[in-house]
Amino acid sequence: MSLLATLVLTAGTATAQVPSPPASPQPTTNPTMTAIYDADQAARDTPRTIDWKIVLPADRARREQTQALLDAGRLASADDFYHAAYVFQHGETPDDFLKAHTLAVVAVARGKADAVWISAATLDRYLQRIGQPQVYGTQFNHPPGSKWTQEPYRRNLLSDALREASGVPPLAQQEKQREDWERQLP
Repeated sequence: MSLLATLVLTAGTATAQVPSPPASPQPTTNPTMTAIYDADQAARDTPRTIDWKIVLPADRARREQTQALLDAGRLASADDFYHAAYVFQHGETPDDFLKAHTLAVVAVARGKADAVWISAATLDRYLQRIGQPQVYGTQFNHPPGSKWTQEPYRRNLLSDALREASGVPPLAQQEKQREDWERQLP
């Protein structure tokens, strides 16, 4: 019997033993990126008192700093990409949100399981900014004179099981969150 015939006949029963690559050391988290992320989050600690005239220019500066780190190849760890995703999630343009989504995907790929939620949220924000409905339900807004809403929102595209696998609450929990926001931040 030829080698090819032997391989074909045994393909369903044989398991190839491929050596695992040597474990590479985890990259060190960039302290500058961590500081940028910490400042970004601190600016949003108390939603009722955010002064957007101060926060928006600071957000722009943080995105510029983060972009400089990206351009210089100074972000390497899963946490670096996770932090950068949040900074760009607080952007202003579809490109900011698409970049945030890409950064979140890299963070997940590098082992940051917590980044799966920001990956979903950045996709929702991107979709809404380009005039499409969100698909996970992570984005809430409060139009003047109206109640809190998630619209536009394609609730039927993804199942609650897929939302939960992405770190996003199911529809019933999202509705409760929207009602809570309506009571807390009318």
